[in-house]
Amino acid sequence: MSDLDIYLNNPKRDELIRQVRAKIDELKVDYIYYQYISITGRVMGKAIPALHWERVAQEGMQTWLGGVTNVFADRDGNLIGFAPNASELLALPDPETFCQLPWNKRIGRVFCTVFWSREDPDRPEEHLDSDSRGNLMRIHRQFQEDHGGLQLRVGCEPEMLWLKPGDDQKPYYETTKPYAYHIDQFEQLTDVWLRVYDYAVAMGLDIIQGDHEDAPGQIELNWMFDDALRTSDRLTTYRQICAQVAREFDLIAVFMSKPYMGMPANGCHHNISLWTGGEDSVQPLVGDPLPGMDEVFAYRQGGRNEFRDPGQVWQPADIGRWALGGMLQHLNALVAIGSSTVNSYRRLNDTGMWAPVGASWGLQNRSCAIRVSSPDRFEFRCVDSMVNPYLMQAALLKAFDDGIRKQADPGEPEERNFAEVVASGEAVERIPTTLRDALDALAGDEVIKAALPGHLYGIYDWYKRDEWNKFIWQVSDWDVKTYLDCLP
Repeated sequence: MSDLDIYLNNPKRDELIRQVRAKIDELKVDYIYYQYISITGRVMGKAIPALHWERVAQEGMQTWLGGVTNVFADRDGNLIGFAPNASELLALPDPETFCQLPWNKRIGRVFCTVFWSREDPDRPEEHLDSDSRGNLMRIHRQFQEDHGGLQLRVGCEPEMLWLKPGDDQKPYYETTKPYAYHIDQFEQLTDVWLRVYDYAVAMGLDIIQGDHEDAPGQIELNWMFDDALRTSDRLTTYRQICAQVAREFDLIAVFMSKPYMGMPANGCHHNISLWTGGEDSVQPLVGDPLPGMDEVFAYRQGGRNEFRDPGQVWQPADIGRWALGGMLQHLNALVAIGSSTVNSYRRLNDTGMWAPVGASWGLQNRSCAIRVSSPDRFEFRCVDSMVNPYLMQAALLKAFDDGIRKQADPGEPEERNFAEVVASGEAVERIPTTLRDALDALAGDEVIKAALPGHLYGIYDWYKRDEWNKFIWQVSDWDVKTYLDCLP
């Protein structure tokens, strides 16, 4: 059987398709967004009338390979990752992800798994290897099979800015002052983040806390940690929600890593842990009936956190230490995934602004790349709010797999502030400081490259090196101010 046949013959699929039809009729949904994820984490897809739900669920939605790379061309005018005559693709909706949009209840959305078309001459009905979401599902499934059911659970901390649109004087204007944890600053954006909250819980995000951070208009809302795929889907959903709320309030929802120098950037720390056991529990966040499938509102609860050593206060158990060792051995390549833009390295070079500096791990040490923030979880800090979370989780799983297999020793935790160590002139191992250096590290790391199988690595490398080349091809304001009249 082909990959597509196996997918369509899931014994639960027909019943899930019927359940979605019942939701469509109950909620009076007229249209559905069929979504898949581009290589940079953008939401791509089409809108199809809900009348065609059963047909599309069985036959798939036809789309184009170019969507995987945002239909962008490189600096030489070549379409990145595909030719003009590239094959069509099939996007098959995952029924369990169906949910009504709370801001327009006539529309629902569903995530898709993408395949090569039935007519493709080389790979008919195979999984599309550059489908980052489908790729994460397959890598996580294999990881669980290889390691006795170990599963990755993740909680993200997506920081972002709410700014006012600019004019001829400035590209944007501040909405608040850069005062971290000040309730008064948080209060100034209450109407905005409450709207985000209302939409978020209606789409399955169990919001647990929020605050104002250290930059103008910088808000962070957190939701309950969960399975790697569901957390990635929820981060994607959160970004869609923020974009919609920005339109409603005539603001800009900014996930760009570093809009301001000298102020903290938009990080997206990943709090990670490996578990065995546990069960899914549906959280009735918005009452009955739920405006989406049970899976959208489900969270994995219970089980055993394998990072926790009951005999230690802070030091992790062996599996945790080996996972740390794997992350450290492959850290520079992981940075290429977590800090994926030219602008990301403004964050990593602005030392003293809470961004990681050293290629090290520490107990509650925020200057390290990996912080043991609790005895049973690690905070991966080399990641910002521009990340493609599906690629990030897949890369972390490959690092864990290698570390556990080799029983990699992470060494002792770093207790010093790495920013001060760097300033002292002492030789230290730093994480990459430019996108080019990080991409070079990824190119030489076969373990992390395995998280981008088939065509995926080549497309990612092409897209991101072109981004770097476009950057160095530009003359910036800094160039003009520094060199315009520097001689004689």
